[in-house]
Amino acid sequence: MSDNLILITLLVKLGVVAAVASVLARVTTFRRLFFAEQRRPRQTLALLAFFLVPLTLGVWIRIAVPNFLAADISFETVILLGLLLGPEWAMLGGLALSAPAVYHHEYLALPFNAALGLAAGVLGRFVEKEEIWSFTPFIDLSLYRWVRRNLRQPRIDRQFLMLFLIVAAEACRDWIAHAYPHRLFALVASQFWVQALVGLCAPINVGIALKVWNTLRIEMKLEEQKRLLLEARLDALQRQINPHFLFNTLNSIASLVRVKPELAREMIVKLGNILRSLLKEHDSYVPLSEELKFTDDYLDIEVVRFGADKLRVEKEIDQRTLGVLVPSILLQPLIENSIKHGLEPRLNGGTVTLRSRLDGDRVRIEVADDGVGMGNRPASALRRTGAGIGMKNVQERLEVLYGNQAKFSVVSNPGRGTLVSIEIPSNLPVAS
Repeated sequence: MSDNLILITLLVKLGVVAAVASVLARVTTFRRLFFAEQRRPRQTLALLAFFLVPLTLGVWIRIAVPNFLAADISFETVILLGLLLGPEWAMLGGLALSAPAVYHHEYLALPFNAALGLAAGVLGRFVEKEEIWSFTPFIDLSLYRWVRRNLRQPRIDRQFLMLFLIVAAEACRDWIAHAYPHRLFALVASQFWVQALVGLCAPINVGIALKVWNTLRIEMKLEEQKRLLLEARLDALQRQINPHFLFNTLNSIASLVRVKPELAREMIVKLGNILRSLLKEHDSYVPLSEELKFTDDYLDIEVVRFGADKLRVEKEIDQRTLGVLVPSILLQPLIENSIKHGLEPRLNGGTVTLRSRLDGDRVRIEVADDGVGMGNRPASALRRTGAGIGMKNVQERLEVLYGNQAKFSVVSNPGRGTLVSIEIPSNLPVAS
């Protein structure tokens, strides 16, 4: 084997390793199995198949196609399996990868791969997972800094141990292949510096694969953290609405306890229904029909408080929208805002109107009142003036759940009332 062919093979092998690692990273099932915190034996076998099926084929290609030696990356694969899956699975993978070689009389491939998988697996259990993911063949570009650090605080450098294992295993393979030609595949060069590059290429290949997968792992962690952050923010907003609503309702009940005890009792019963609903485990979304039932109890309390002649409720609900999922506790804060800031200042009260309609793949929900109004200002300005914590929270929740797919607008005219309009996708999601 000429040194020029070996150098070309080393370059092509770098590309092969990067391509295989990238292709596997794009497969959803591989990602799910590979980054699972715990796997059953059957799942680990399925994960092992993702490695063995294409890479065993690569060993066949190396044997069948002249001078295409870079297709065989079984050496690096066994090391990766040992570091990431453990000695048992690495030995099993090594045996499978050696099958085509043994069939073509490379009989030492089987015991060598098994021993390599055992050694890599034992080291993988000794080294922390984060150290494996951060592995690089370039331990420290400053030898002086590396020596100084270890003299100050002596410790076992596990990154160096991984590098040493790979280089030593490559040197052992080269020696066996030189001593027993055609019984074990290896790249044996005639010049020392070329052989040194062969030894360095193996840890670089392992580092490339780990770097590709570690980048994907970090992205998945960031996505998970983002999801948890959104859920935490949504939960905080939800908790912010509930006490606000509760305190306002208790104040309404307190105003009736002495003068109208029966009505106060009726309101307490309805408040109990509301609290029972609030204390239940809710998803982020509920059907619009369920949301309307929740607001009915609140409106019944407010009608009792204001009187049926002062607070009137009208509904213009499109029946097709009742099954659409909407954020839970979406309407009550807006209705409360209409009553508190629109109708309560008026001596003769007024009307709250609820509307919904389906417009293509979007649903539009409106809460309108004919109260005193809040001035014709944008929603952002209304939030800054403290026109209602409920309105602010509703808009923030829509931003959390839908991003720029939701529209929230407020139109208010002095003396004529306020219209709050929400437009959200009806297919994200739809109740069955």
